[in-house]
Amino acid sequence: MSARTVLFIAEPQSVTGIFPTLQKAGLQAGLADNLTGALGFIKKSNPCLVLCRPDLRGFDVRAFLTQIQALEGCPPVVIFTASGSVEQATEYLELGARDYWIEPLVWEKIRLVLPAPEPDPEPEPIARNTPKSVSPSSVPGKFKIIGRHKAVLRVLALARQVAGSKATVLISGDSGTGKEMFARYLHHNSNRTDKPFVAINCAALPEHLLESELFGHEKGAFTGAINRKLGKFELANGGTILLDEITEMDLGLQAKLLRVLQESEFDRVGGVETVHIDVRVLATTNRDIEATVREGKFRQDLFYRLNVIPLTLPALKDRGDDVLLLAEYFTNKFTATYGLDPLVFSDNAKQWLMKYDWPGNVRELQNLMERAVLLAGQGPIQTKHFLMGDEQWMPDDLSEIDAGQQAVSESAPPSTPDEALSVMPIHEMEKRLILKSLEETTGNRTRAAELLGISVRTLRNKLNEYKKQGVDV
Repeated sequence: MSARTVLFIAEPQSVTGIFPTLQKAGLQAGLADNLTGALGFIKKSNPCLVLCRPDLRGFDVRAFLTQIQALEGCPPVVIFTASGSVEQATEYLELGARDYWIEPLVWEKIRLVLPAPEPDPEPEPIARNTPKSVSPSSVPGKFKIIGRHKAVLRVLALARQVAGSKATVLISGDSGTGKEMFARYLHHNSNRTDKPFVAINCAALPEHLLESELFGHEKGAFTGAINRKLGKFELANGGTILLDEITEMDLGLQAKLLRVLQESEFDRVGGVETVHIDVRVLATTNRDIEATVREGKFRQDLFYRLNVIPLTLPALKDRGDDVLLLAEYFTNKFTATYGLDPLVFSDNAKQWLMKYDWPGNVRELQNLMERAVLLAGQGPIQTKHFLMGDEQWMPDDLSEIDAGQQAVSESAPPSTPDEALSVMPIHEMEKRLILKSLEETTGNRTRAAELLGISVRTLRNKLNEYKKQGVDV
């Protein structure tokens, strides 16, 4: 695939204005105005990106999207139009389009979807259990939304439709459904993408500290305020601010936030000077915010100001085959991160993933896949690698465990009937699992504790016990 050519399927007068900018960036531009010409250009020139106007006279965009999928090395297709709809966007995305834009076409948006240049050939692969450094270009995109279920595509189409505006967006959904990811996606696809993105959790701080964090304070405003401090709104000026868990904000502070949304101005704590800002506000909640309004715990006028564009994210259990799609995505992500060989799922593991209820949603799936990647060895991933329910994990090859970490030397005959049993004591199995997890995470105790499902404190106490036993940890 050529990394130097972009194909436009549109009227010449509507796109040639962007050609000089592409040429300055080292890109060539191709132009087609019919189905035959577009397919012929793709087969001959292998463009890295296709930008297509769906309302081009005599051009059937649905037939184009269907036929291009059959081509080897199919390039990504972005649909752009002067006026669109959520229904139209959803249809084109389901047919295989990469994205759906509202005009005008600008270089800032085009460069974000251009694929990275093909890397140089890699050296011989190294052993699977030997981590290697991973370049940033090999890590999956930070703001990529994974999913093919209609519920997700509808939300994604709406997010694309409003990303370029300044409208406030209220993102609601259960914990772990990806609310902050959608917020970052909105910022990343707006004209503020090169400006600050500032996030603050409204539930993490008490009222008096939250006010100072949001709006800043002047020197001497309160005990301990030895210097002027800029708040999150000032730090996000020109960009986007995310108010996470907005329903946890105190009613008194909600009134000050309402002023910011209405007037784009505020006063620092202890200040007399009005600060004017240009910030796009995004908010998230995992509660029924309308019920919170009815209970008098959230201002109705603030709700209306925040709810200009509502995005409601579906729970993972309601997304059907997206569970396997996300599982494969996270598996590929973590094998790349740890420098490991690709892994596949056993049939039993796939069935388990589809049947599980996922109370923690996508966040739980992500953590589970990291655990499975580190425990699966050469693969395939099986249900025992999830460490859920009654499943028990043991290394596939016990010889991988250092002989010095085994309770009984392989060369020494068993001295008692109990030692001859194939079942090892629970404390020994626990020790081996802990040491194996540390090995797989290259000594990262926090990550090892997460994989084991225990606290860092518990892990630290266990390692102190092993040190007293003479184990090198």
